[in-house]
Amino acid sequence: MNLKKTSLDTSYLPVAWEYREVIEEEIEKKTTGKIFYFCSDEGICEAKGRVLHMKEERGNGVFITLDTETKIRIDRIITLFGKPGAAYDEYNAYANACMDCMGGYEKDEL
Repeated sequence: MNLKKTSLDTSYLPVAWEYREVIEEEIEKKTTGKIFYFCSDEGICEAKGRVLHMKEERGNGVFITLDTETKIRIDRIITLFGKPGAAYDEYNAYANACMDCMGGYEKDEL
């Protein structure tokens, strides 16, 4: 499975309010730390810094901007300062993918 191609060929997906609230809380607290997210460079990227603001770009989605000038689309965030983001379930599905397979065997062969 090509992690880069699959995770970035998606259009913006609306993000649940609880993820937006977490981002807003971290902006208010001026928290600094790591953010893991899906990106086009390596599939999964990490950024360090403080979230300055969250802004909607018409036709592209909602983005956060860090103090390092890094922009991240919020529906691609896996974790924000250690807290699950909107893309956490998608990331977790990659980890569990092999558990769904049967190693090339049919169910009756096991």
